[in-house]
Amino acid sequence: MKKALWYIVGGIFLLSALSFAADNSISEAIKADAKTNTIKAAKMNATGKVIDISGESIKIQRTIRGNVEAMQFALENPTENIAVNDTVKIAYINQDGKLVASRVAKVDSKKKEVKPVGEKSASANK
Repeated sequence: MKKALWYIVGGIFLLSALSFAADNSISEAIKADAKTNTIKAAKMNATGKVIDISGESIKIQRTIRGNVEAMQFALENPTENIAVNDTVKIAYINQDGKLVASRVAKVDSKKKEVKPVGEKSASANK
């Protein structure tokens, strides 16, 4: 009789330990899921010619497949060395239906490849 009682008490402790372990792993899994479900806004790029610029916004005109469109962006940071008629590349996101520019960079319209002086071509070595 004592042996059976010890088996029952041991079984109860074993089952209670398993139930506590299962509860902890589920709550930890829920916390891990909450951390990984953050939504990030997609970053997009636009390249065009500056039409209007102020301290808080910039407006560009860009051409896509023959269609000309104007886009207005709110600036996160003020821009320097950018004037009207400059060609710029803007990295932006869409926040609540408003286009917010995170980075504005001037694009050089004259892209010339410059070869270093003093290098011989591969055909001259043979």
